[in-house]
Amino acid sequence: MKFTFADFSKPGPAARKRGLIHRARPFATLLLAAWLGAPWLVQAQTPAQASARAATILVVGDSLSAEYGLKRGTGWVSLLEKQLASDKKKAGSAKVINASISGDTTSGGRSRLPALLAQHHPSAVVIELGGNDALRGLPLDMTEKNLAAMTQAAKQAGAKVLLVGMQVPPNYGGAYGAGFASLFSKVAKAEQVALVPFLLKGIADVDDSAAHFQADRIHPNEQSQARMLANVWPELKKLIP
Repeated sequence: MKFTFADFSKPGPAARKRGLIHRARPFATLLLAAWLGAPWLVQAQTPAQASARAATILVVGDSLSAEYGLKRGTGWVSLLEKQLASDKKKAGSAKVINASISGDTTSGGRSRLPALLAQHHPSAVVIELGGNDALRGLPLDMTEKNLAAMTQAAKQAGAKVLLVGMQVPPNYGGAYGAGFASLFSKVAKAEQVALVPFLLKGIADVDDSAAHFQADRIHPNEQSQARMLANVWPELKKLIP
């Protein structure tokens, strides 16, 4: 079954050592005094301390996050890196790992997430998957279970989670469309994690939606990437220490 995100503009249903310490006390006292009297020593520790606290944001998504059809460095995830670098309140040392793969499904994301968590030890995980499940007409309960499993795995690894929702155009039918859109909020509520209800809000659901997409009418163009980031950033920034 084929659809285009630009079809959202059409009418349809409404569719995230005690002894040692005692003997060393005089020396320790002198060392402490020297430490307090040498500010440059304290400053020398700052980079290491900052590095230890650096936020790592892991984005696990599909082609919408993998810069499909775009110049490298122009997708919304790349714009997120620039946003973090310019936001002094969000620690300039924060880094973004984009582990998005075009065509990936929630099943694919679920299978590769454990290795990504072990490798990168993220402080926040952005899950942007599900669109390809809908393209293939996969069962909604399977997509929901996969998203829940990914969310639980990220939380168990000590990461905060942001679930990014998607919707399907009206030609998928009212029941499937409504069920698909609602499963993201169901998982977010059940797992008590942050949610962006619709990644393509203001892009796919406007009257001139075709102008915001590439020729395939499925993937947003370069000009729409800033809007996608604007949809994600308000929730994501709350998760960054």
